[in-house]
Amino acid sequence: MKQNNDFPPYDYDPGDKKRLKRMLGELKKGFDFLRKIEGDRVVSIFGSHLDKPGEKEYQQAYNLGRLLAKENIVVLTGGGPGTMEAANKGAFETGGRSIGLNLELGKREQKNHFLNDSICFHYLFVRRLMLAHAAQAYVFFPGGFGTLDEFFEIVTLVVTRKINQQMPIILIGKEYWNSLRKWLEDMPLEKHQAIFEEEFFFWKVVDNEKQAFEILKKIPNRFARHESV
Repeated sequence: MKQNNDFPPYDYDPGDKKRLKRMLGELKKGFDFLRKIEGDRVVSIFGSHLDKPGEKEYQQAYNLGRLLAKENIVVLTGGGPGTMEAANKGAFETGGRSIGLNLELGKREQKNHFLNDSICFHYLFVRRLMLAHAAQAYVFFPGGFGTLDEFFEIVTLVVTRKINQQMPIILIGKEYWNSLRKWLEDMPLEKHQAIFEEEFFFWKVVDNEKQAFEILKKIPNRFARHESV
């Protein structure tokens, strides 16, 4: 099998010391970058990188970006294509603040062209940390493994009280997200009793971006956090 030249050889190992140095450097770089939006109202938006202009979720994310920009709320995404691009584009074209926390994939980054400011990370976990830390609310559109990973990470942080339970978590698209909720109720909750019933009540499923905005426009500049440091 031919190897993708954008990625290191399969047997490449930089060693733990080099990894640790790079991780610490990225964490510092990330927190320094977030000072640019400190004190602002910020919404982190997640969704599929495969959505295209003209598709339902792309248009909804674009509209939401416009609505948030008009309310002087910073639109923060992973900075890539698809839903991320749509939300950034809506904010950017409306004259709002459009920020991207991009990810290095091999030797490249998939950065969209609708960003007032951006930063690129090597480590996915550092990028996710910054998307979680900076926001006062989280919006999830339908997506794949990456979006679901980000959703479950955020709700786990809420359940473990690392994130304030009052911070809005909004899922746009009832058909998509209610099917996930039904599986959670049928399997982890009822059949396996692996989660508590009250763990279903801190996120909100809505039909569209307008319903999401009615919640988001009320967010304060800052929530008290339950982080240990």
